[in-house]
Amino acid sequence: MRVVIAEDNVLLSNGLELLLTAKGFHVAAITQDAPGFVAAVTEHRPDVTIVDVRLPPTFRDEGIHAAIQARRRHPGLPVLVLSQYVEQQYAGELISDGRGGVGYLLKDRVSRVSEFTDALRRVATGGTVMDPEVIGQLLTRPTHDPIAALTPREREVLALMAEGKDNAAIAARLVITDNAVHKHIGNIFAKLGLSPTDSGHRRVLAVLTYLSRH
Repeated sequence: MRVVIAEDNVLLSNGLELLLTAKGFHVAAITQDAPGFVAAVTEHRPDVTIVDVRLPPTFRDEGIHAAIQARRRHPGLPVLVLSQYVEQQYAGELISDGRGGVGYLLKDRVSRVSEFTDALRRVATGGTVMDPEVIGQLLTRPTHDPIAALTPREREVLALMAEGKDNAAIAARLVITDNAVHKHIGNIFAKLGLSPTDSGHRRVLAVLTYLSRH
């Protein structure tokens, strides 16, 4: 499994390379800035990428911008954000298209190597991995549990959405029509109180609501 890493901390990037190589991954490239990351993705077409939020030159949000840009150029590119910070403004955009795996983990909260490599593999296969602290900052938790209002089938659909599946993949997995999936998702949005006028992405907010309770 080929990996491209965007991380400006040399000690951390070298440590990641050693760790991943020992676990059977192939680190195709390590870059220290956003343009280098986008170029490396185009050159190596990795199975999964690891990106820090803050990269040179300003150390603000170059990394997550680069991840969004790379996914636009290469739809479905799996991206695992590994950072000390939660970038609320762009995290939702990163996971909103429903194409390809995505994850967001905080460096200080990764306690076991096995958990990290398992998360990376899940993202590589199209899944979604979110640190609870990230979810907490991206989502204002309601006092009640809106998931309880969903039917068993709607919960199945939402669970597959949380795995990063698009509507066609959900229909194939559940052996139902695309129209049925569309109807179930509409019901999910309604029951979770996500109106079409929400400023955020409804699919993202629905998935975050699900993940916050699992």
